Amino acid sequence: MTVLNAAAAERPAIAKLLKALNASGYPSAMQPPEFSGATVDGQRVPLDSVQGKVVILNFWATWCLECRPEMPMFERLHREFGAQGLSVIGINAREGAAAVRLYAKELGLTFPLILDPRGTINTAYGVIGLPTTFLIGRDGRPVALAVGPREWNGKPARALIQVLLAEPAPLKETRSMAR
Repeated sequence: MTVLNAAAAERPAIAKLLKALNASGYPSAMQPPEFSGATVDGQRVPLDSVQGKVVILNFWATWCLECRPEMPMFERLHREFGAQGLSVIGINAREGAAAVRLYAKELGLTFPLILDPRGTINTAYGVIGLPTTFLIGRDGRPVALAVGPREWNGKPARALIQVLLAEPAPLKETRSMAR
């Protein structure tokens, strides 16, 4: 009971941080669509593999000029908060492995970059412009949506991530039952 009350008490703080980040919140009943995609190295990454973590899900492309400045910010967040339970996943929009691999090497990206050659994952999430970023809480609830670039290494984004990381991870059964 206390855990639920503590999480509920954080909701106003989250709303304030979303506003500062110019990101949209979600109704609590929504759930992010499941997916399973392959990285440039052929490794399968399903959404449920990051269960219990805070997830930054970024939709991007190598040709997207507004996406480029965000990628090093996501890498910094990945390195800084990964051990605390943050998972950054990039979903590439309809490009081949060679282009994505070269881009990742050029920018020094080490977080998983999933290929979406047919745009299936992009469509499931309703992505209509790049970059688009979803923030998912430890309990699997979608917390935020940002269409267009944001300062992900800025104070509001970092504070939002820290608030979400402070939430307790649910039991595995709890998240799967919520779906």
